[in-house]
Formats: sequence, C-alpha cells, structure tokens
Amino acid sequence: MNNVTSSPVPPRKGKPEGPHPRNALTAAFVRTAPPGRYCDGNTLYLFVQRSGARSWVQRLVIRGRRHDLGLGSVALVSLAEAREKARTNRKLAREGGDPLAEKRRTLEVPSFAEAAARVLAQKEAGWRSEKHGRDWMSSLDRYAFPRIGKMRVSEVTSADLLEILSPIWYTKAATARVVLQRIRSVMDWAVALEFRTGNPCDQLGPVLGPQNRVIRHMRALPHREVASAIRAVRGSSRSAAGPLAFEFLVLTAARWGEVRWAEWEEIDDDAGVWTVPAARMKAKRLHRVPLGRRALEILDRARRLDGHGPLVFTRGGAKPLSEKTLRRLLKKQEIEAVPHGFRSSFRDWAAEETDHPREVVEAALAHVVQNRVEAAYRRTDLFERRRHLMNDWAAYLDARHRG
Repeated sequence: MNNVTSSPVPPRKGKPEGPHPRNALTAAFVRTAPPGRYCDGNTLYLFVQRSGARSWVQRLVIRGRRHDLGLGSVALVSLAEAREKARTNRKLAREGGDPLAEKRRTLEVPSFAEAAARVLAQKEAGWRSEKHGRDWMSSLDRYAFPRIGKMRVSEVTSADLLEILSPIWYTKAATARVVLQRIRSVMDWAVALEFRTGNPCDQLGPVLGPQNRVIRHMRALPHREVASAIRAVRGSSRSAAGPLAFEFLVLTAARWGEVRWAEWEEIDDDAGVWTVPAARMKAKRLHRVPLGRRALEILDRARRLDGHGPLVFTRGGAKPLSEKTLRRLLKKQEIEAVPHGFRSSFRDWAAEETDHPREVVEAALAHVVQNRVEAAYRRTDLFERRRHLMNDWAAYLDARHRG
C-alpha cells in the first residue's frame, strides 16, 4: 500500500504488506470507496459493506488476544476522529489496559440470552403463530444458552458456536440447522446495533461440513396401505373430529397446519372448492383445493358435529384440534407414518399408478415451480386438471378400502 496520502493509487484492500502505512486514507476516498476493508495505519481500518454502510474498525491486540473494535459509523465519526480514537485505544492497550472493556461499559452490551429475547420480541409480531416463538426460544434455551447465554454478544466467537453445533451437526441435522439460523439472527442483530463488527456464524460452514448424507425424509406409508390406515383411524377416538380431519388431510394432500386451521368461510360446497389463504400456505400464495364427493361428505359430518364456530375441525367451540392430534391417532393404531408423510404417499401413487402430468401433481401439492423461466410463464393453477387427479385419488382409496 502506498503510504503517501496524496497518491492517485487507491489504498489496497485487506491487510497491507511491507512497511506499515500511516494516514493512508483520505476523506474523499472514505466517502467513495467500494466494498472492502482498507487500512489507514495505526491499526485503523475502513470497512465498507455491500449495502454501502461504512464504519471504522480497529484491529488491536489486547492482553495477548486480537480483537476488532468498532469505532462507529463514518457518518458520525470523521477520519480525524477515528484516528484519534485508534491512537488512544492503542496507547491504552500498550499500557496493559483494555479498551474493549471501556467500550462495553459505555455501550452496556447485552448478554446473548438478553439479545435473543429482544430479537424474539422484534420478530414474533410477523409470525403466524405463538408456538413458533416458543419453539424459537426453546431451541436456543436447550442448545445455545448453556454455553453462551450469559456471555455478552460482543464476546461470542466462532469457537464457542462450534462447541454448540458440532455434537449435533450430523446426529440431529435438522435441529442443528435451525439452531444455527437462530443464532445467526441474534448475531446479525448485534452487528446492526454495533455491539460487534462481524457475525461469527460466517466462518462455520467450511468447518462443520455439508450435511448431504444425513437427510431424513418424513415417515410415509406405501400408497397401497393408505386406505387401511384410514379405516383403522375411523372410530378410533372418542372425538370424531380427529379421524375426520385425518381423512380430509389424506384426500386433499394438504399439510396439517392448513387442515387444522381450516375455516368454514373458506369452503364453497356448491363449487366444491376449499380456498386456503396465502397467510396459511408455506409458499405464501393462495391455494385452491378441489373437493370431491367424499371430502364434501366429511365436511357435512364435521358441520353436524360443531358447525357454529369459525373452524371446520375443533375440540368443541372455537378450540382447534391439538397439533399432536393426528400423531397420537396414528401412534395409537401403530401406523408407522407421520401426517406429512401422506403427501409422499399421494405423490408416489400419482407417479406409479397414473398418467397425470408431473406439473399437475406438483400443483396439487402446492409446490413452488423452481425453474424461474417456467414460473414466469405459468399463468394457471391447473385447477380442473387437479380436480380429475384428486377424484382419481379418492376413487383409488375407496377401491382399496372395498377390496
């Protein structure tokens, strides 16, 4: 890096080579520098993010350990002020002091657990259910808080996170990914509030490694056994709502959350259509479900059970069925599957036993078209073709039941 401030050659990114620079940056360059990290000298760096945000970072050895100290945004701290702060911090560190401790006392950096609570309060207003908020915090409480809950967010390192994630990265792959995602959200919040200058989650991917060989699919029945499962569940509960909801879920190939919160105002009996609003769909898009004769019979029975509240399937009054209702019914009948697995059973049946086009089957499952070009030209939800598909599925189940 050229040490002459007036040189037309821009400062070099990253750690400089050769003699240590001194006052290498200019005010003009600070305002216009492209994304990157640029050394000014005296341990001071300009950090420009892709978003255009610019801040000062000091890379300093404090009591034998290297630290990155955020000195503030360029919008609030001038080049001259940043140099003065860096000089003061460096002098304090050389005398055995701890500039980082001084800054922590000034900023009142929260612990990781406190930061997580504040992130949850910020996010949960936009989530679909309160349960997601409880799950969000419980996963951190189980895996992250014992190790880093009491640590200040500014002190959490990638080594700390490796201790949390390494034991479960392959043995509980899905859980580990969720925990990492939630820790990343907390650390992003800490960076945004300038409690720290970088997210330690960014260095974990190459160290933890890929999880390609630990994918676990939802337990599902072969499609030839689905009719027997429906027959076993019918009448297996003191409440008829659970078995009815289960059969409705199988016939429509819907997700349990979509069925569990189905409302009467979404049902059009005359047209034979169930319109699921976008807010309750995984893809956040409205989804129309064709209803055949048997599905309409189930709805008629559910209406006679308790048709006064807004929900189709209830425990009485306005109470929805428990999230674990179907799992308990299946477990009670020793059926080796989970509710979501019946979507896989439907998908296998369509592929093995029918000539219905793949795009019709995928539309019935409300899957998003992955090819961007195809998605851009897709202007129909293939509803009438899906009605034929779902009628064939109901007829297949009825035939297996009678057989």
